[in-house]
Amino acid sequence: MEMQDKLKLAMAALLLAGGVVGFYLVPESQGLLRALAFVAGLALSAGALWLSAPGKALVSYAQESVAETRKVVWPERREALQLTGLVFLFVLVLALFMWLVDSGLSWFFYDLLLGRG
Repeated sequence: MEMQDKLKLAMAALLLAGGVVGFYLVPESQGLLRALAFVAGLALSAGALWLSAPGKALVSYAQESVAETRKVVWPERREALQLTGLVFLFVLVLALFMWLVDSGLSWFFYDLLLGRG
């Protein structure tokens, strides 16, 4: 990373910290001004980050992610409901099986072998 990018990232961090400090320096009675100080610091920080090479790479990655998400073939509502029902049924059957195994082992060890039943 070049020195310019490091300076831009440092500036973004300072602007964000300045927004947070500004939020706490403004009295509580002026809530709108407090929020505006934080939002301004956040916006200026995002602008400084966007101008750096890592920031541009992040924006490019986000755009590519959105483009890939648009390519996804989402299931129809009916299919999604059927698969959800199948998952619930599987979980129910598995829970019943595990309960039966646990009860059976408990009965075997405590009642038959140890005679504590």
